[in-house]
Parts: sequence; structure tokens; C-alpha cells
Amino acid sequence: MNLSWPRISIVTPSFNQAAFLERTILSVLEQDYPNLEYIVIDGGSSDGSVDIIRKYENRLAYWVSEPDCGQAHAINKGLKRATGDWVGWQNSDDIFYPGAFMHVARAAIRSPKAELIIGDINLIDEQDNVIREMRYVRPVYESLLAEGMVLTNQAAFWRRSLHARIGWLNKSLHYGFDYEWFLRLLRETDRAVHVPQCLGALRYHKATKSSRSQALFDEEYRSILAGRVLPEWKKNLYRSRRILLTLANGHFAYVLRGIKRRALGLGR
Repeated sequence: MNLSWPRISIVTPSFNQAAFLERTILSVLEQDYPNLEYIVIDGGSSDGSVDIIRKYENRLAYWVSEPDCGQAHAINKGLKRATGDWVGWQNSDDIFYPGAFMHVARAAIRSPKAELIIGDINLIDEQDNVIREMRYVRPVYESLLAEGMVLTNQAAFWRRSLHARIGWLNKSLHYGFDYEWFLRLLRETDRAVHVPQCLGALRYHKATKSSRSQALFDEEYRSILAGRVLPEWKKNLYRSRRILLTLANGHFAYVLRGIKRRALGLGR
């Protein structure tokens, strides 16, 4: 093991995602990153997920299958066991792309004061086909207030030491816990770095929470944002910031597609 590479700990929360779980696990293990800790927290699946986890248990730092209080609780269980310099989670139906951890490690070495490193992602379907790309820029606290999730856990890594300062994910939330977590994280630190590489993928399929429960997502988001909604002029300022930084990264066609989507009422 080359201990000059920062230790990266990844947690996968899992519950009845046997159709995709093996692809997630392999996307972590096949990184062949030399200083990896991988933890799988299963919520007591009954669909064959445990058999898949056992298939790889000799390459896992820890795994368990037992009832929990939801996804955020499962992630917290894993993060509290993690020992890495950098941590993150990957859902059991999403994936990392090859070389993702090396991109993160190199960014950490280049920017020793960084506390959050993010990359770009793709949206993919059940067969791993790309639906569309999502390009991000260096996030700040108010950019999340202005535009919502301008980063995603599928390509986000933060220093484990931050947990001593800001605690853990809010396990009372079941739909917006990631948004609340990254808001809290970026309110604590402005030491974020964006890696202009596609590091992971978010899978869209009929069983995802976002496909089944949009009204519940909206309700939790309103609760999270209560009392701190930005005025429209400031939202427009951060939209312009994102567009200009994306153009600076050379993604002209991406920006044009985004403008077209907004004009058609399809979001970013």
C-alpha cells in the first residue's frame, strides 16, 4: 500500500437494490485505489442484496445488514466507522467512474487546505446509458441557497475531520438530507475545490425516491430553506456565476443546452 495517497473511505447505504448493488460495489472496488476503505451498511434487505455483499466481503472494511431508521441513519453508521482522510457515500444504485478516486487524491494533494472536493456527474438509465451530463463549478453556501443541489454526493468527498465540527447527517430527513448536509458543510467552510472531471453517475429508474415522492422532496426542501430564501436578484447573480465559470471551463455546448432547457421549462 502506498501511504502517500490520502485514505479515502466510501460508505454505501443499501436497501433492496439487488438489481444495481453489484455495479455500485464494483465501481468502488475496481478503482484499484491504493488506500481505500469501503463500508456497506445494508438496512436488512430481503431481495438477495446480502448475498451480493457477501460475495465481496473479503474486500470490504466492514459491512452489516440490519434494520435502520433510513438512508441518512445508515450513512451515519458507516461514516462513524470510517477512518479515511476523505469520506463520501455512494448510493446502492449509483456508480463511480474509473479513475475517480485518483482525481480526488490528486486534487487533495494539489490543494492541501481543501475541505470539500466535488466533480461532475452523468445521469444514467437502468442499463448505464448516459441520459445527460451535469457540469458543476466550485460550490459556495449561497449558490446552494440560490439554485438547490449544485453538487451531488455521487461525486463529492469531504474531510472526515469536518464531522467533529458540524456533526452528522440529519437522520430525521428522508428526502432532502443530502441538501441539508451540503448546506451545513458549506456554511462551515469555503474551502471547496471543483475537479472538472466526470467522477460518478446518478441513476434514474422507476424505483428511485425522486421518481416516486416528488411532493415529499418539495416539502422537506421548503422546511430546510425556511427563513433563508434568497431574493430573486441574488439567485440570478449565482446563476450567472455558474454559467460564467462553466464557460470558463470550456463547456460552451453544455451552457447552450442549459439555456434551451430553461427556456422550455425543463430546468438546468
